[in-house]
Amino acid sequence: MLDDRKKKVLQAIVEEYINTAEPVSSNALISKYGLECSSATIRNEMADLEKKGLLDKMHTSSGRVPSAKGYRYYVDELLKDDNISLEEVKYISDKLETKVHEIEDLTKITANTISEITHYTTVTIGPKATEQIINEIKFVLLGARMLLAVIMTDTGMVKETIIKFDEDITEKQVETINYMFNNKLKNQPIEIINRPLEEYLYQEMTDMIKVIKPIIEQIKRVLFEEAEIHLQGTRRELDLPEFNSLQVAKNFMNILDEKELIADMLNSGFADDINIYIGGEDEKEILKDFSVVTFKHKVGNKDMGTIGIIGPKRMDYSKVISVMKYISKKLNDDE
Repeated sequence: MLDDRKKKVLQAIVEEYINTAEPVSSNALISKYGLECSSATIRNEMADLEKKGLLDKMHTSSGRVPSAKGYRYYVDELLKDDNISLEEVKYISDKLETKVHEIEDLTKITANTISEITHYTTVTIGPKATEQIINEIKFVLLGARMLLAVIMTDTGMVKETIIKFDEDITEKQVETINYMFNNKLKNQPIEIINRPLEEYLYQEMTDMIKVIKPIIEQIKRVLFEEAEIHLQGTRRELDLPEFNSLQVAKNFMNILDEKELIADMLNSGFADDINIYIGGEDEKEILKDFSVVTFKHKVGNKDMGTIGIIGPKRMDYSKVISVMKYISKKLNDDE
């Protein structure tokens, strides 16, 4: 446990380093943060915080910088999540009022808005297919041997795929398929698609197997494919001083290239919380210089996927979390 003065010193160092990207000295703390004690006292407190592993001393100066443990203590115990201006509130409101045709577009707008305000890279991933409900499946005959399948879910996801056949299909068969699939699958979870083929058939429709089997296989492929990952704001983030290090910049680009790693980060954590991963807390060496903040993107009770921020450990956690909480509240209030 830290006493009140050590907490104030640690909070001031973290926030000053976030603002300047320069090691923080005792004089800087006294002049900017109004700590009511002498420079010698502040230096003693900084030395104690370093012994506790909350600060690191830079070899090139007498100043200190927060360690990963220090950032963690700041996030868990000291952070304020009201760091958002009236101008930013208005900007977010205007952005989220944009009319979109699909929920996937709203997710992209939300992620881009977060990136524009925080200047960090955002990544998004859609909700898991198994957690969605089928609203409708529609089949349209495109040619004598070609069928368009359109699948719509309760989250607004729309998937299209084309199925080709070796034999001609009639409009009458398409009408039967539309009736049969919607009668069996409407308002059912997507995972029902994985049931054995026979569960989709009526006894009297055995002659339809050659038409239905390729439909099922193609729908399964398009529904259970890897969720698409979107990135926003990478170019802005590369202007931060941390990326003057070639190794840090290289690690960052490697992270963005590893889609499986990003998906794991976005899908981990608790469903209803903002989750914060600092430095190498998850024991992945490639993440040692970075922090990741994620939250579940929901509209009402509908899971729209996950949005995450990837930035240096010197992340403005207060700003990031304030923006995420406000956007989450705004999306639910406007539902």
